[in-house]
Amino acid sequence: MLRIAFTLLLAAAATTAHAAIATTGVAFVHGTGSQTDAYNDYWQPTMVNTVRQGLVNQANYVVINCDFNQYMWDSRAAGCLAGQLTNFINSRGITDLVVITHSNGGNVMRWIMSNPTYDSRYPAIISKIRWVNALAPSSAGTPLANAVIAGNVFENAVGWLLGYQTDAVRQQQTSWMAYYNQNYLYGTSGRPALPKGFWDVIGSDVETAVWDPDSYCGGYTLNVGLEVTQAWLSSCSDGFIECSSAAAAGRVWFYDTARTAGSEPLSHNQSRRACFGLETILRNDL
Repeated sequence: MLRIAFTLLLAAAATTAHAAIATTGVAFVHGTGSQTDAYNDYWQPTMVNTVRQGLVNQANYVVINCDFNQYMWDSRAAGCLAGQLTNFINSRGITDLVVITHSNGGNVMRWIMSNPTYDSRYPAIISKIRWVNALAPSSAGTPLANAVIAGNVFENAVGWLLGYQTDAVRQQQTSWMAYYNQNYLYGTSGRPALPKGFWDVIGSDVETAVWDPDSYCGGYTLNVGLEVTQAWLSSCSDGFIECSSAAAAGRVWFYDTARTAGSEPLSHNQSRRACFGLETILRNDL
């Protein structure tokens, strides 16, 4: 209901006599890792191209490529994101920006929104944001990061997912994220609200039945890996992020099965891909 109320308020504002005609754009912000071609390697074309169909001008999109192996505030992470968003906003005349993040990308975006005085570019970015759609955000960290940093054998099982002992993985340890949430980030319980909406899409399970075509969406091998890692997490998880972590900041938009085609769950891998109608939901949100 809150999401609907925000949408109605935006619609009402757009019809006022003095309202400027908005130029809407969408930005895709990847998760942990260093990306140079996130369009093909991280999101894949079907996801990006379906979502941008919801724009009046379908050219008003940007796919971010940054080094999110770093701490969220690092110049190669938040600094890079701020630079690419600023260039996009200025070059396309964007006045209404929807940001779609995945996983740790939500933390980097939340850093920018929580610390407007940290970088002179942040306030202008924040002022243009309509809201952030955070797909499977690791807002409270993940026990998998704890295991990787502990250096146990589990590290080998999640290296493909998290990378190895990088600063971004250290950051996503549950105790570290609790500290950052309490001291540097907005949007979690007991902390100030974020200046713009941060709406969580939560994946609740991993399915890898070899006879089920749905298990192959996003890559069957990757989903099998997530089913292995799910054994380390609570019963409600997407194989990487527990539902409680994904819901820790901002507000829940929806749990996967409430909106997806066939009420299919979204694994952590599937929540960045065109699986079960997620791409259409995001398109219609623009």
